[in-house]
Amino acid sequence: MRTPHPTLTPQELAIMKVVWRLDKATVRDVYEALRDKRPVAYTTVMTMMKILEDKGYLKKVLVDRAHVYRPAQRRQQVVVHLAKDNKLTERQRRIVRQLIEEIDE
Repeated sequence: MRTPHPTLTPQELAIMKVVWRLDKATVRDVYEALRDKRPVAYTTVMTMMKILEDKGYLKKVLVDRAHVYRPAQRRQQVVVHLAKDNKLTERQRRIVRQLIEEIDE
């Protein structure tokens, strides 16, 4: 099994944006938010949120038989971390720039 890479993939970043916006979210909440923009499988979202938890970006608690996820790190911290990563591709750099612009708004 591969060790998780600390940098967020574009799909992971999309999930984090939803969780940051909602402040707390279930897999269903994130799935429905992402599904409005593009087709995505519920199980894919569930798996990716587990990966984000393993990477330390999300924390979860059990509430009424559902796992509720919260950001483990503030959006600004993640952007700074991403901006310092020298191994980013050009596409990833564009995503970081977009995040910075969203924070400034």
